[in-house]
Amino acid sequence: MHDLSRHTAVITGASSGIGAAVARAFAAGGAKLVLAARRQDRLEALARELEGEGGELMIRPTDVTSEDDVVGLFAAAEAFSPVTLLVANAGVVSHMPTADCTMAHWNEVIGVNLTAAFLCGREAFRAMKPRGRGRIINIGSLSAQMPRENTIAYTASKYGLEGITRSLALDGRAHGITASIIHPGSTITELMGEQTNTRPPSDKTMEATHVANLIAMMAAVPDEVNLLTATMLPIAQPYLGRG
Repeated sequence: MHDLSRHTAVITGASSGIGAAVARAFAAGGAKLVLAARRQDRLEALARELEGEGGELMIRPTDVTSEDDVVGLFAAAEAFSPVTLLVANAGVVSHMPTADCTMAHWNEVIGVNLTAAFLCGREAFRAMKPRGRGRIINIGSLSAQMPRENTIAYTASKYGLEGITRSLALDGRAHGITASIIHPGSTITELMGEQTNTRPPSDKTMEATHVANLIAMMAAVPDEVNLLTATMLPIAQPYLGRG
């Protein structure tokens, strides 16, 4: 368990998967939480669980592709408690042959995985800058380093997220704001499909709690220190030695 009691954390995509696991890890570390996702019923269920364990939190149904929703999320979060930490986790997985990739599909994936991270990062930056302190953690993917076949939109979004992270880290340097990104490998979540989500982990998959624990460690380091990037993958995932 990492001490996160100094943080008020906004977590997007918090209703399931890695986002929910991060919420549990952060609550265990004493952070105040602002949980955002589209599915209010899932947020309410998670809130009941965490409040039952003594967590201090609020929920905010949010479409992270909507600028108005994201601005409203951070306004509500600031009214709850000054935001010191953002985990931009909301995302979609896309598998589609390049020749079949439509503009609608491209725009959907880029909107959720990249534009939403920009909007959340910008609003977090605006909230943190006057206080001279803050941390932003983006959830990337191994696809930002080694693409899979038929994932052109997803791969582009995750490569772009790496760029957003580095720009935030550079622009935040003078204001005490850090930004970092974690690239998880194959993780058991709903994004991988129902069959994968219900099967036990193997040496080719990880549990969401494994990823959440590393994110909690990244959040717990002193404010003047930053773990810029981390890659976490199952030991048997075909990544090293490809080709």
